[in-house]
Amino acid sequence: MATSRVRYVTALSATDAFERVTDWRRHRVPLTRITVTPNGFTARTAIGPVGFDDPMEVTLWDPPRRVVLHKLGRVVRGDATITVEPQGPGSVVTWSEDVTVVGVPRWADPVLRRALRAMIRLVLRRVLPD
Repeated sequence: MATSRVRYVTALSATDAFERVTDWRRHRVPLTRITVTPNGFTARTAIGPVGFDDPMEVTLWDPPRRVVLHKLGRVVRGDATITVEPQGPGSVVTWSEDVTVVGVPRWADPVLRRALRAMIRLVLRRVLPD
């Protein structure tokens, strides 16, 4: 299992940061399309017809402090937690994920961890101002 944690400081209030980071449609990642579902969302990552779905279910919703997601996919499984804490006039967003990618051996976890951290940073930079 690869575990990644990213801490991001933003000028937004905790309420505004939580609203933006949980607006799933804003989570634009290369080669990935987001579809919001009644209980969460699905991230479809593909190149042409070849790809996989990463369905996520919201298992805890505590605005503006915390949201927990459970990954239910055939390829990516695990959990993600996003917390938002006030800090001065802004806030700190912490995004933690514990994931397993089916078929990827454990010795590759360091590479998976770096890729996951890069994806999280990309999403946070896109949805939250510095």
